Amino acid sequence: MSNNRKPRGASKNEETVLVLQGGGALGAYQAGVYEELMRTGHAPDWIAGISIGAINAAIIAGNPPERRVERLRAFWDLVSSQLLLGPIGPGEQARSFFNDASASFAVLFGLPGFFEPRMPPAWAYPLGAAQSLSFYDTAPLRRTLTELVDFDLINAKRLRLSVGAVNIRNGNFIYFDNEEQDIRPEHIMASSALPPGFPPVEVDGEFYWDGGLVSNTPLQFVLDEVPRPDMLVFQVDLFSARGLMPRSLFDVSEREKDIRYSSRTRLNTDFARHNQNLRRATHRLLAKLPASLREDADVKLLRSANCDAAVTIVHLIHRRKDYFTQSKDFEFSRYSIDEHWKAGGDDVRRTFRHKAWQNRSKPTDDVTVFDLTRDARD
Repeated sequence: MSNNRKPRGASKNEETVLVLQGGGALGAYQAGVYEELMRTGHAPDWIAGISIGAINAAIIAGNPPERRVERLRAFWDLVSSQLLLGPIGPGEQARSFFNDASASFAVLFGLPGFFEPRMPPAWAYPLGAAQSLSFYDTAPLRRTLTELVDFDLINAKRLRLSVGAVNIRNGNFIYFDNEEQDIRPEHIMASSALPPGFPPVEVDGEFYWDGGLVSNTPLQFVLDEVPRPDMLVFQVDLFSARGLMPRSLFDVSEREKDIRYSSRTRLNTDFARHNQNLRRATHRLLAKLPASLREDADVKLLRSANCDAAVTIVHLIHRRKDYFTQSKDFEFSRYSIDEHWKAGGDDVRRTFRHKAWQNRSKPTDDVTVFDLTRDARD
């Protein structure tokens, strides 16, 4: 399908939004999702990301459409270039051992184009020194962003870009949005500055950490947009809220991470469905009011919050494999990165083949939600 052709079942004025969670190495899954969305004519009009999702989003928004996948591949090939070999034997146990060994390599030596261990280490610096606040230096990431991302193109606003971060001083969650301000490398680095691994990033006199400390998904930010057009939202999650009961302390660590960073995506979705139902009911009610009430203060307040947009959310969740361990988000071997990338594309294809997707229609009440890969993957 041509990238300019409107996908099946879409409203003519439907805005396509790509929402990207944080999740380190698992972010290659998002690249695979994006590649397949582009191939099938679902190019986004707006991308919102946090952490690794912000980096992927910046690479997409900061390149012309014909170069985006190529630039994503360049980034993921760069950060996975230290470990090009795969597991030394078959079976899940060998794979789990390989993954943990690969992750340990990244912890000890850093990743090309992303981060490197501090030398001397953080504890060797005096109290209050900038170098004492993190284990790694992310200067390589700044150079990579400068090379792979055209920030002038981002600030031309051809594609909306929003990235979330947390203000360290007041704890407030904030989104940097190219519709509100110019985006620079430090905005992307702030969104992906997960402590204590990565250092705080200064933006306009304030210091920020990774937005995942408060919420690892920008979904609520997107759904709070009022007024808005009809929206098709691809919510790409790197951690699944659903999982098995742990059997060991290592399993506990992985499961805790899944729950924490899945950021209650389904709860947010359920809340959005309820809110949108109320907004659309308010929209219909306002149309029934007599002219004498239209300037009433309460009516004006309701009018500012009403919204009749039809919203569709597609969940694309990178669900665990039996050989995943608690190190899955910092395991950057080329073998695993390619696997994550392929899984993203496969899940999009699986979703688009499903009859429920192919027969979709414009939502008439609240929010229509599709999660069409879970049964096949769990």
